[in-house]
Amino acid sequence: MKNLVVEKSIEVALLIIKYCEELEKSKKYVISKQLLKSGTSIGANIHEAQNAEGRADFIHKVKIAAKELEETKYWLTLCEKSDNYPTNLILKEQINQLGLIIYKILSTSIKNKN
Repeated sequence: MKNLVVEKSIEVALLIIKYCEELEKSKKYVISKQLLKSGTSIGANIHEAQNAEGRADFIHKVKIAAKELEETKYWLTLCEKSDNYPTNLILKEQINQLGLIIYKILSTSIKNKN
């Protein structure tokens, strides 16, 4: 059975890797490293959540994924607003779509916690 959030997190991580490679070619090492860490961490935490030890652990791991998502958005916004960085609108849209999924999972999980 397909798991939308897992698949989308992998898709986003692959886009992040590709974009970071582009940044590295332009010698934008500092932001590239930060973006690579936060952008791939989203999926790592989503994957960990799939084997959570209970609902509270699941929610905790998804919350970490949401925090990493917000950090990733921050680095992408810096790139977008800088004159010297390439903008990747496809990546930005994919991050936003993943965010909608993650926040829906969080709100549903928290609502159904009790």
